[in-house]
Amino acid sequence: MSVSARSPSNMRPSTLHLPQGDWPTVLDCLCAHFPAIDREQWLQRMARGRVLDAKGAPIGPAHAYRVGLRVHYFREVAAETPIPFVESVLYVDEHLLVADKPHFLPVMPAGEYVEQTLQARLAKRLGNADLVPLHRIDRHTAGLVLFSTNPQSRGLYQALFRERQMGKRYEALAPALPGLEFPLRRATRLGAGEPFFRMQEVAGLANTETRIEVAQRLGEHWLYGLYPVTGKKHQLRVHMAALGAPILNDPFYPEISEGPGAPDDYSRPLKLLAQGLAFSDPLSGEPRRFESRLSLL
Repeated sequence: MSVSARSPSNMRPSTLHLPQGDWPTVLDCLCAHFPAIDREQWLQRMARGRVLDAKGAPIGPAHAYRVGLRVHYFREVAAETPIPFVESVLYVDEHLLVADKPHFLPVMPAGEYVEQTLQARLAKRLGNADLVPLHRIDRHTAGLVLFSTNPQSRGLYQALFRERQMGKRYEALAPALPGLEFPLRRATRLGAGEPFFRMQEVAGLANTETRIEVAQRLGEHWLYGLYPVTGKKHQLRVHMAALGAPILNDPFYPEISEGPGAPDDYSRPLKLLAQGLAFSDPLSGEPRRFESRLSLL
């Protein structure tokens, strides 16, 4: 049986190559390596076939430890909070899937989110454990996410992002900036901010670039079209805040109104949408264009 077939949600497992040590069993090694997960949880996972060896065979409590042994395990979060919004599949073929992600839903498993992620939901719906996002957008951001459905062609599509051959358009609702001329280019250097989950503009050679235009003037708030050339964490949010027009309902910029662990206020989604993707297909050479069906207005 394959590794992926044992996952109830058809999610790909995490992998650990067992480190050097003197543990008698794999179980003892896992307990030492992951102190936040108690022994009883590992025993429960093993009983449900959620800890596997490199061939996909279950690893039990008595399985002998061996340095370098490859262990696959499936992450779990007890009592994971459901996110009450539904994603849409806009397109799927043998190589690609394009999804419209709602606000508040993470793209990939991390931290307290495992099953309540776009990747897990789509993998379960399609029964495809090979489903992998080719890029990410913030949990607070809605809109388009492109997935690879086929490991054989994945590298060709990943190269589009790495080589900046993927055209990306975002929309943001933010305060009006009548004193600036548009379109404008924001090119600055982003570095780690405080606290750890924030970014900030710092001195030095620019490592980010965004082209910004006005799509609609709506009184005190304008709808902006944002075209990121680079893809740094929180780039669009930092750039808009630095211009004096923080994106509406942004909990992190310019000031922190909610920490990352605060309960979500579903009535106040971040007004940022990944609206469009455009590229030349690396397999067929044909132009491809996708647009979100969601709206900020």
